Amino acid sequence: SLVVFTDFGDTIHVSVGTEPGPIHLSLTGPFAHLIEGPAEDNLVWRAADGVRHLLGTDRTLRITLQKNLPVAAEIGGVFCQVNVTSDEDVVAGFEKARAAHGQERILVNCAGTGKSVKTASRDRNTGETKRFPMDLFNSIIQINLVGTFRCIANAAQGMLDLEPMEDGERGVIINTSSAAAEDGQIGQAAYAASKGGVVSLTLPVARDLMNDGIRVNTILPGIFDTPLMSRAPDNVKESLAQGVPFPKRFGAPQEFAQLAVCMVTNSYFNGEDVRLDGAIRMAPR
Repeated sequence: SLVVFTDFGDTIHVSVGTEPGPIHLSLTGPFAHLIEGPAEDNLVWRAADGVRHLLGTDRTLRITLQKNLPVAAEIGGVFCQVNVTSDEDVVAGFEKARAAHGQERILVNCAGTGKSVKTASRDRNTGETKRFPMDLFNSIIQINLVGTFRCIANAAQGMLDLEPMEDGERGVIINTSSAAAEDGQIGQAAYAASKGGVVSLTLPVARDLMNDGIRVNTILPGIFDTPLMSRAPDNVKESLAQGVPFPKRFGAPQEFAQLAVCMVTNSYFNGEDVRLDGAIRMAPR
């Protein structure tokens, strides 16, 4: 199964079975981390080591369900609308997906949002002081951290009833953090805290699930070439790319996908958080 949860309220769920038995993949998030083909493509599928995964773009993940429903029908998929901050929505999404295609063995969490706001600051024009709005701080934590854990817990609960495969393995969970978890910049207190929380829960959750054959890993991406980034001015993109030690470019979404697939197919990959950032260490601003 493949589930895409976005903070825009659009959720795409696609389930695909492979022979000799079903292998299901779930992906959550508003960003285009698993991408292949030109940006104008709607959805592109590729098989890798027996795992089928959805390859799309930020634009295609946001286009209307009316445009995606025919694609789902063509590949035997199911679409679900899910808000990761809602227990009821997440449970309903998993239930609908599993009713159509059975229990997923792989969950990839990418749900995330953020807004740059200083902890406390002074307005340059009026001199008025202000502080970080707590409702905004909580919203970022709820989506990035609590929403991620909510999906982890729901997927893991379902995986417990799966028949174990080789090495007793029942499933794999991959989370998406950020380089900001370790190199949070000015204005990223809430974002860095939420992504740092995702890193911190990786090992404890892997230990929680170790006796049940469920592995847990986390990817910390740096600056990636998403459609959102492509809309930035050329001089801004060039400056950001030059800040990457090597290679001096943005990460390609295919490279994120490659690491995710590696974490799925390498059964000794467990309890790890891995940076994927071209050796960049973010400056204060």
